[in-house]
Amino acid sequence: MRPIKLTVSAFGPYAGKTEFDFDKLGTLFAKPGQKIAFVGSTGAGKTTIFDAITYALYGDSSGNNREVSMFRSKYTSDETPTFVKLIFNYKGKKYTIKRNPEYERVAQRGSGLTKQTAAVELILPDGKPITKTREVDKEINNIIGINRDQFCQIAMIA
Repeated sequence: MRPIKLTVSAFGPYAGKTEFDFDKLGTLFAKPGQKIAFVGSTGAGKTTIFDAITYALYGDSSGNNREVSMFRSKYTSDETPTFVKLIFNYKGKKYTIKRNPEYERVAQRGSGLTKQTAAVELILPDGKPITKTREVDKEINNIIGINRDQFCQIAMIA
């Protein structure tokens, strides 16, 4: 699985919409036997990027000490939507997945806040969307061939 582009909105320390174009960054993920370091100051958001990728694919964080309910940025406005969108390539095919956690947002009618329910959408290479969480989760496991725990062991080597 090769990430192409990651978009986060009101996610972790990212108050607004932020895009990471991995094609412009060059090689981020190692080939067998190759080591790549993802470096930056403490608090710079390195783990948040891995959390965002893991959340997009599996609906969970990359570590066991962070809950999905913690993903909405505490720096954002009530109007800003929280979501993660990942475009990735696997075996020469392009997939797009977008997820949002449950969070409080501005009500569209009336005043105050209302609950935005969690949602997911996976767009397959043929353009077919899948929007049911169980079906998306099953399809991601079929596409990539590994579950969340295995992905985290591979992608998040200390």
